[in-house]
Amino acid sequence: MNSKIVGAFLNGKLAAGYMLVTSPKFRSLMFVSDEIRKNDAFFKNDEYEMMEVNGLGIGPSLKKPSLQIRVCMNLIKDIFFARKKFVLLMRNSRNLNMERFLNMANPTNIYEGQPSILGSQKTHDSIQVSYTSRWSIVLNIHKYLLELRSRQSRAAKFVSRQNYTRSSDRDSAELA
Repeated sequence: MNSKIVGAFLNGKLAAGYMLVTSPKFRSLMFVSDEIRKNDAFFKNDEYEMMEVNGLGIGPSLKKPSLQIRVCMNLIKDIFFARKKFVLLMRNSRNLNMERFLNMANPTNIYEGQPSILGSQKTHDSIQVSYTSRWSIVLNIHKYLLELRSRQSRAAKFVSRQNYTRSSDRDSAELA
């Protein structure tokens, strides 16, 4: 009831998706220790002015950067029109691709380290919980567009190198 779940399909198969949680209880904040919650000024904000991005994933079937950026632009639109002041973000600290993606929104870190969980539950060794504003995401949209251009350039260079390698292999085979 308090979530919006979005899936992007390619050829009838789920290729990307995300979930926006628009009212409390937020999963990411459950991992933050009580001590940080008590001492960090961020936790004095009204939780109903927050939302959380969960389950953000872009699968390998979305190879074209233009398709990846369409998912990102839809996410940004949904975040903006949810009209919440703060956007909570959480990631596995070892996921460098997600770090690069989330850093484009200039987040403020709340917590990084082992998640505070019940004894027998298994989860990531280290997480990062941060927040940003919907305006920060929108005002930094140029970073996402620059990333798209960079991905398109890298993809074109990769294809060019693959074609060169294949033609060089054919030339070598013909000479032999």
